[in-house]
Formats: sequence, structure tokens, C-alpha cells
Amino acid sequence: MLNIVAIVGRPNVGKSTLFNKITGRRTAIVDDSPGVTRDRLYGQADWNGREFTLIDTGGLEPASKDLILSKMREQAQVAIESADVIILVVDVRTGLVASDEDVAAILLKSGKPIILCVNKCDNVGENPPDFYEFYNLGLGEPIAVSSVHGHGTGDLLDRVMELLPKENTGDPDETADESVKVAIIGKPNSGKSSLVNKIAGEERAIVSDIAGTTRDALDTSVERGGERFVLIDTAGLRRKSKIGADSIERYSVIRALGAVDRADVAVIMIDAVEGYTEQDSKIAGYAHEKGKASVIAINKWDLLPQIIEQNNLGNRTDKAMDEYRKKLMADFSFMSYAPYVFISAKTGQRIDALFELVRKTREQNLTRIGTGKLNDLLAYATARVQPPSDRGKRLKLYYITQADTKPPTFVVFCNKIDLFHFSYQRYIENQIREAFGLDMTPIKIIPRERGD
Repeated sequence: MLNIVAIVGRPNVGKSTLFNKITGRRTAIVDDSPGVTRDRLYGQADWNGREFTLIDTGGLEPASKDLILSKMREQAQVAIESADVIILVVDVRTGLVASDEDVAAILLKSGKPIILCVNKCDNVGENPPDFYEFYNLGLGEPIAVSSVHGHGTGDLLDRVMELLPKENTGDPDETADESVKVAIIGKPNSGKSSLVNKIAGEERAIVSDIAGTTRDALDTSVERGGERFVLIDTAGLRRKSKIGADSIERYSVIRALGAVDRADVAVIMIDAVEGYTEQDSKIAGYAHEKGKASVIAINKWDLLPQIIEQNNLGNRTDKAMDEYRKKLMADFSFMSYAPYVFISAKTGQRIDALFELVRKTREQNLTRIGTGKLNDLLAYATARVQPPSDRGKRLKLYYITQADTKPPTFVVFCNKIDLFHFSYQRYIENQIREAFGLDMTPIKIIPRERGD
């Protein structure tokens, strides 16, 4: 899982501008008005070859003066809990204000590494006189930054790299822990917590009809068939438009996506009564982009009559499952490899089948194939279906090797990448799936020109 760096501070000190500068994309809306809602709260960034997740927390000062301290504490605490390093942004133009001192006091109690970023130092050369009063916050040496022009951001990121936990290349903890990590993701109220409680045999997560009950990613360790699993129950992911600008739920999205990052398998929960929604596609899409082994679990199958009526599945209950699967296969066409299982978290129906699919998808996601076998397959595939040509130039595939697992990733060396069209890449991918039994895992094909 990538380390998390949180940008905190009161409104209008330039947090979103700094966020955009570090991530290299204009992903946060920037406006002079305090409390502007961002369209995206998090982003991936890297510095000197090390990647991390950057969170833009929004202003820590609500409009209502009665609630300043309580709201500030609430939001700052969430950022503290999530982050490995915290960047406190202040504004040199307005100077040190009481709100800065309140936030600094909260952060100091956390014991987390804090970097003091004095923003809007736009002139090159000597720092303005007001810069030095920020030493009074007791957060060590401030770093002068201009988030608009980029001055000082290199020094800021160097400090971030110094304070982030050292990368554990050997990963002994993960090696010692052979538990299969399973992230249960989906919309609010799709039954994620109910499933965890049913499997664990106790009320490990709060279950409620109120969307958003689960805010953190909760880990539950269970044993099935002599194998240990860690179930990560995540907060439901809703449309950004339905998440309040100052809501703690916005941080729950970060934790849910982080849970997918550290999981071996993602179980995508679908509410069978409500049916497929666009948000289901987005949730599944994140797991797909990360190359995670995935299982699509259609929950609440104990409500079959209601499901049939709500989703227009006809009158035959024995055909309902096939009809529902066909509809979902069209909706999830971008991850056609993912298997389906129809369960009931309430009654425990087909939970054993769910675990069997979790095992199989993980096993395939970890598959490694010898280079000799792969090149025998490549020779067979190209002889069976001739590679495409363009303007008299034909694609030649010289060599294939597996570069990685999770997901199985294959590098194919060719004479010209432009000729290696998507359709022929898909053909090679399908040949690999068929020959080596990789029908339940994402696969990556990376074309390279010979000599690269």
C-alpha cells in the first residue's frame, strides 16, 4: 500500500494549488473563495522514483464560528489517522493567525511527522519578514514555497521523503503473514458488513440501513478450510456529488481505495434488488485498474421474488440467475474474466462458493509461466492467425516473457509497436488464458520493440 501524505490548513492558503502542483494535474478546483468543493480529494504523486498518495483535506475552518474548534478537530483528526506525513500549509501574506495555532496544537499531539509549509512566498530571493513568525508554531524549520510558481516544492518533497517510513524491500511482515487479504467493496448498504459478520459468526461491524455506517476499513481474521483470510470491510463508495464537502465520509473513500491496494482479492458487492448502477462500474473499475483478482458477489439473493420483479427477470425462478448474470456480463464487459457468485449475507447462502472463487482467482493472479512454454504458445498463435499488416509492413512477434504477477504481466517483443493493434493483443491474451487456465484474472500485455 502506498504511503499517504495529507495537506492540511485553513481555507484559502493554497492547499489545492499545492496539491495540483505536486500531482502534476489540475485535479482540484482552485478558487479564492474559502471552502470551495474539490472534484477530487486524492491523487498519486512521486518524487525521486518513490510513489505516494496525496490527500487534499479541504479547509479546516467552517463558516460557523461556534463550530470552529469542533469541526477543525474532527477533520484534522481524520487526516492525522490516515496520513504517514502531514503538510501544514500557512499563508505568508496573512501572517500567523489563531486558526494556524489551533491546527498546529492538534497536529503536535498526534506524534505524526509534520512539515510546516509557508505558502505564497512568490518572490525569488530573501524570504519576506512575516515568514519568520511561523517559527512560533513550534513545528521546526518552515519551508518557503510558492505553489503557483513551484518555488520550494522540491525542498518540500525532499523533506517528505525523509519523513516517510523507509521502504521495506524484503517485506518480511507480509511474507510471514500468509493470510489472504480480501477487500469487500461496493456501494453503501449493499451488505458488506453483514457478510463479514456472517462469516466471522459475530457482530464485528455495525450493521445499519443508514448508508455510510462503516467509515474505516476494518480487518477481521477468519479461517476457512484450513486457510486464513483477512476480510477488509470498507466504507461504501458513493458518487462524489452525494458526499458532503466537509464530510468525514470523503476520507472513507481514501481508506476504501487503500484497502483495495493492500488486498489480494477484491469482492465487489452488488445489491441484487437495486441492480447494477454506474457506481458499481466505477468501484469495479478501480480494482480492475489495479490488476486485482476480483469476484463479483450478487448479494440479497434470499429476496428472489423482489429481485425478479424489480429487475424484470420474467416469472421463472429457475432462470432468474442466468438472466441476471447475462445482464451483469454486459455491464461488466471491461472485466469479463471476473467470476460471479449469488449469495445471501443474511442466510449464509453460497458463502462457501464465494471462498472457493476467492482462492481460485488469487491462485491465477499469482501464476507464473515459463518462457519456453510462452514462446511455444506464441509460435502456435501466430501460425493460427497471421499478425496484421499495414501498407505492406507486417507485424512480427519475436519473443514473449512474463515480467510480473498480480496480475500476470507479459512483455511481447515485436518489430513495430504501431502494428500491434489492440485487437491482436486481445487475441494473444485470449490464447494465454485458454492455454494456461487464466480465465479468472486480469492479464497485462506490454508490447516492446526489439532493442528497447
